[in-house]
Amino acid sequence: MAPQVVLVTGVSRFIGAHLAARLAADPDIERVIGVDTVPPPPDLLRGLGRAEFVRADIRNPLIAKVIRGAGVDTVVHTSLSANPAQWGGRVAMKEMNVIGTMQLLAACQRSSQMRRLVLKSTTAVYGSSPRDPAMFTESMAPKALPSGGYAKDAAEIEGYVRGFGRRRPDVAVTVLRMANFVGPRIDTALTRYFSLPVVPTVLGYDARMQLLHSEDALAALEIATRSDRPGVFNVGAPGVLLLSQAIRRAGRLQLSLPSAMVGPASRFFRSTRLIDFTPDQMRFLNFGRVVDTDRLRDEFGFAPRWTTIQAFDDFVQGRQLRPVISPERVHAAESRVLAAARAIR
Repeated sequence: MAPQVVLVTGVSRFIGAHLAARLAADPDIERVIGVDTVPPPPDLLRGLGRAEFVRADIRNPLIAKVIRGAGVDTVVHTSLSANPAQWGGRVAMKEMNVIGTMQLLAACQRSSQMRRLVLKSTTAVYGSSPRDPAMFTESMAPKALPSGGYAKDAAEIEGYVRGFGRRRPDVAVTVLRMANFVGPRIDTALTRYFSLPVVPTVLGYDARMQLLHSEDALAALEIATRSDRPGVFNVGAPGVLLLSQAIRRAGRLQLSLPSAMVGPASRFFRSTRLIDFTPDQMRFLNFGRVVDTDRLRDEFGFAPRWTTIQAFDDFVQGRQLRPVISPERVHAAESRVLAAARAIR
């Protein structure tokens, strides 16, 4: 059954705002309510269309009044944050992620009108370690449990959502474990990382990365919102990209640092506010992560439009990233080296 009143959390950020706008453009959906602790930026606010913005903190039990008063039948929880700086530190981020989700689920549980719950989760729940399998399926557990940060928050939240599903079997619960986002319009720690002119990496590591175009992420969330697709699904683009390949495709220069230098380098970038990688994101850049998406295609009924490489290239082209060293200079240098080699022979 199509939803009538949809509540979307996290509408001050790209995914939540654009999902709310897509749903509001559907005349079959009676009402779309977007909630967040702060108003969306002007460009996102203008794009919401007929979606209503309600300034509300999901950590506050008053969120139950919003759900009950509006007759919400579908909740899409997209407000999980991976950026401690956004909330003023790791403690505040955990409170928003975990405590906020607990309050939201409590409100949903008390609502007799609830019919569908969609959680935007992350493949980070599988962790990143040198003992990882080639691909994670939805039934696999991480080889190394996330010890903190966004990954640990997401694992805890999924546990609370499973508990909610057991208590409310009448509600269709969908969990979408999404790979890292890229795209020309979305701003993440990863897109800022690949926009640096000189990209630092850890010497001896070359992670396998599976990415997801932000438009494919929105499409998957929209499908889960409009119709019952209960279950847990990995959402990632086909194919993989090595970290070194991605740096070259972006035209950046790679700077391989010994592991002892990673800490000072991270503190430097954090102080400049160019980029703020958490420990779990650093492990991803060391070891990578790839997930199996057969269930997404066969049971959920969705196939991403962009492959990992296509999604990354669209990000590069959309951001108009230019090679730090022009191809002409590289070609000239190669020609000089070849000429010197021939002269030696």
